[in-house]
Amino acid sequence: MTGPKGFKAAGVAAGIKESGAPDLALVVNEGPGQAAAGVFTTNQVKAAPVLWSQQVLKERKLHAVVLNSGGANACTGPEGFQDTHATAEKVAEVLGVGAIEVAVCSTGLIGERLPMDNLKAGVEKAAQELDGTDQAGLNAATAVMTTDTHPKQSWASHPDGWSVGGFVKGAGMLNPNMATMLSVITTDAVVDGDALDAALRGVTAKTYDRLDVDGGTSTNDTVLVLASGASGVTPAAADFAEVLTAVAHDLVKQLQGDAEGVTKEVSITVNGALSEAEAVVVAKTVAEDNLVKTALFGSDPNWGRIAMAVGRAQATVDQHKLGIAINGVTLFADGHKAADRSEADLSGRDVEIVVDLNLGDGTATVLTTDLSHAYVEENSAYSS
Repeated sequence: MTGPKGFKAAGVAAGIKESGAPDLALVVNEGPGQAAAGVFTTNQVKAAPVLWSQQVLKERKLHAVVLNSGGANACTGPEGFQDTHATAEKVAEVLGVGAIEVAVCSTGLIGERLPMDNLKAGVEKAAQELDGTDQAGLNAATAVMTTDTHPKQSWASHPDGWSVGGFVKGAGMLNPNMATMLSVITTDAVVDGDALDAALRGVTAKTYDRLDVDGGTSTNDTVLVLASGASGVTPAAADFAEVLTAVAHDLVKQLQGDAEGVTKEVSITVNGALSEAEAVVVAKTVAEDNLVKTALFGSDPNWGRIAMAVGRAQATVDQHKLGIAINGVTLFADGHKAADRSEADLSGRDVEIVVDLNLGDGTATVLTTDLSHAYVEENSAYSS
């Protein structure tokens, strides 16, 4: 995320986590531009940092983003919002900017207040360690991890001399609907705030919103994009969207591959729906179905469970036109069995499910994972 010009970052251990692991990240846009945009969770229960960041981004401008792991600061009442405000003010103080130019993101256990003395001291420490190196970006990506097993970053450049980079965290409670998911994306392209907002919304709808690990829409899901303009190049809207999409897609694939308890990385493509929106509904219904997910964990190509999930989706389905293929083998077509399910090989990590509704031109792909013993164990003991 420090690949684009004009950005510095840091990741430090502030003592928010009892383990002493890195838990506070700071990302600073040194300009010359400070355009920014954000997309947030659709959950009606929103964490204090989400409420704060939504407010400040009305100005389409950010100088910095501060992120902490070890506590979500969600469902913490007015005091929690005051903590978020105080965090932004502390960042503003050490950077010499206004608090309205600082976004705040948090991740971790819901319902607990943050240790503000530790957090504020961590902000000062992070400000001292700000750097534009690859290591600084890695440190920031590491500091936001919770149940993630490794940091996740991506970067892509355009031949005209500008680039896009970013990091993401998330392993469970992943169904952004804009995983607990936080992502900060940077670019040195010259893009104004409104154009940045439009591009981000278009891209997240096709990338972050198409990952559904467990159907849990987090209270804290946030995707931010900051533009420094340091390259001096103003890209065509289509070119910018293309590079932004490439980075976002890569980050989403990394989220899928590091999801809690994952043993199968599953893509569900629905073709022939009456609309793209209905295709998404069908794909998500299959992605979230526990019977489908447990069958995949057992490497069982049980197309009957998929047909069941398709049929209960809030979309138009005709069972006599329905087709289902798993890893390239059509197992169900025109309302009846087309091949023995043993012909589909699920022994590998990657699983491709293709559902043909044969009703229209709508198509969509949703990424998901299986439901394993490890997922259950992780989420029955989650406490930080």
